[in-house]
Amino acid sequence: MAETAPLHVLIIGAGVVGLTLAQALKKNGISFSIFERDRRADARFQGWGITIHWALPELEECLPDGLCERLLEVQVDPEHGKVDKGTFLFLNMKTGEINQTVPPSRRLRLNRESFRELLMEDIPIQWNKQFVGFERTLDGVTAFFKDGTTASGTILIGVEGSNSATREGLCPETFQLQPIPVRGVGLATRLTPERIAPLRAIDPLLFMGMHPDTEDFFWFSVMETPTNNPGGDNCYTVQFTVSWAFKDPSGKDDVSRGSCARLENMKQRASHFAEPFRSAILAVPGDTPVIEIKLGDWPCLEWDNRGGRVTLAGDAAHAMTIYRGEAANHGIVDVVKLVAALNSVREGTSTLKKAVDGYETEMRKRTVPAVLLSRQACLDAHDWKRVQAGNSPLLAMRVLE
Repeated sequence: MAETAPLHVLIIGAGVVGLTLAQALKKNGISFSIFERDRRADARFQGWGITIHWALPELEECLPDGLCERLLEVQVDPEHGKVDKGTFLFLNMKTGEINQTVPPSRRLRLNRESFRELLMEDIPIQWNKQFVGFERTLDGVTAFFKDGTTASGTILIGVEGSNSATREGLCPETFQLQPIPVRGVGLATRLTPERIAPLRAIDPLLFMGMHPDTEDFFWFSVMETPTNNPGGDNCYTVQFTVSWAFKDPSGKDDVSRGSCARLENMKQRASHFAEPFRSAILAVPGDTPVIEIKLGDWPCLEWDNRGGRVTLAGDAAHAMTIYRGEAANHGIVDVVKLVAALNSVREGTSTLKKAVDGYETEMRKRTVPAVLLSRQACLDAHDWKRVQAGNSPLLAMRVLE
């Protein structure tokens, strides 16, 4: 029987998973400090929407009842969310026809930033704290920040996303993301009810597709409706994403520099799409910001957790591509497993080292296959024959294995 030990957790990163961890620790009465490098919403871009599906029970386990009840408020379309059947369509972008359907499942499609704001409630985030390193001490761990300050605790958990500085400290030789030969760009734009109607007639929330000749991939999703759009102009905010296989090393397939050139490239690719997709993209205003979506992953390689004093969760531990929409779901499961491990230490039934080792073992077993499935889904999203073969993870049902 291990000794009961007081715990203080240092959380590096206040994204969705980091904040879920903070809420879960608070719910379980475990002391913590949470640090984030920048208060600005756009300083930590991770995408515009997020789908929670098979991890919904785990998310509800992490949050206090009051926040659970308000999850419905931060859906991209609260009204449609009441009747959503979990439909997920894959289209032939040349003809506009439905090509295949991903098996439906219970889900919540959330506006990521609104969800993050909800998770911030009653969480004392320490802002403008850029993490630069850690040091194990005799009885814990110390975090160092760029402003010269430090913080000490029992355990440090890096949850700062796919380019985690904590991961770099733990894995100085292997921390970098593994590149994938796919390039992509994305934008957010506002559409009137009339302009969005033909897109919403296909699916009110989201759909994806591929052109069988060019093998360009397209993603559409609603981010906000007139009922929850802060613009107050009766418009919808939507996301368009286009991605393509990187085949030409001469630079032809690279993402262009600057939003104007990226938008022009997106419109050129969309010129081969069927209606209503072609017109929707060609009508995007020329001054619309277009970002590069960098595609790479990190399949939860081994690291030395410094006697259980430093570990990772979420994208920091298992970065994966967007093409199966599972990253946040695995991050939420990480939180449940990690809090259970810390509770076993607090209750004296495990040492910190044993508990953290057990958490990492389970996480690797669960997420290494998930990273590889998401990688294959990314590649398949630009390979028409692979998708038509009928066994692609791009179109498989999203379930926790």
